[in-house]
Amino acid sequence: MKRVCLSILIISVIMILGAWNISKSRTFQVFGEIVPKAETNEKVIALTFDDGPWGAEYTTQVLNILEEHDVKGTFFLNGSGIQQNKQSAIDLVNAGHQIGNHSYSHKRMILMGLDEVREEIESTTALIRQIGFEGEIYFRPPYGKKLFVLPYYLKSEGVKTITWNVEPETYPKIAGSSASIAEYVVKSSTPGSIIILHVLGSKNRESRDAIGPIIKGLRAKGYKFVTVSQLLGKNA
Repeated sequence: MKRVCLSILIISVIMILGAWNISKSRTFQVFGEIVPKAETNEKVIALTFDDGPWGAEYTTQVLNILEEHDVKGTFFLNGSGIQQNKQSAIDLVNAGHQIGNHSYSHKRMILMGLDEVREEIESTTALIRQIGFEGEIYFRPPYGKKLFVLPYYLKSEGVKTITWNVEPETYPKIAGSSASIAEYVVKSSTPGSIIILHVLGSKNRESRDAIGPIIKGLRAKGYKFVTVSQLLGKNA
């Protein structure tokens, strides 16, 4: 009996660890297509920005930096952020940037039921259309977390999951300095990389300040900046 219980415990632990690894993987999900980077030898790269918009002043700062360097980014926005700061979201669209869906509430979606997943995504998609974005809308899970229901829904709707392969803010020693962020991104990026940054809030000054140096550093290495749609070989 003890051996049976021990075997059940071991199997349970293995299953939990397996589910945990799947939930946080940037390169694998159970259903549908997940894209952490483009498979290409061409020196193209996508700057992507998550969350918000949380304030007009931060959006304006980012827009000015990107305009100064003639770069189009991809912004994965929250539905709640769009509702609270609709003009800022409209400004992103009018400036020619790509808009992606980052859920409405930014809650972890690992254990959500199908109806809640659908509401989180579809309400945000509707808001993205309201602000005038007409291109294909990709999805990025909050915190990069997904398990079964979320990928199942996305596959059923034909929506690609976009993750990333360069994430400087994950490391506290790097995230605390704009110079360190820029240095890490320039060193870590390869052809087809998708970079993730958070720049549209009051706590994101270091990442905002790193945008310009990142662009300059990667351009010096011969890289061209594109939207995620362009990276995947589609029109912006």
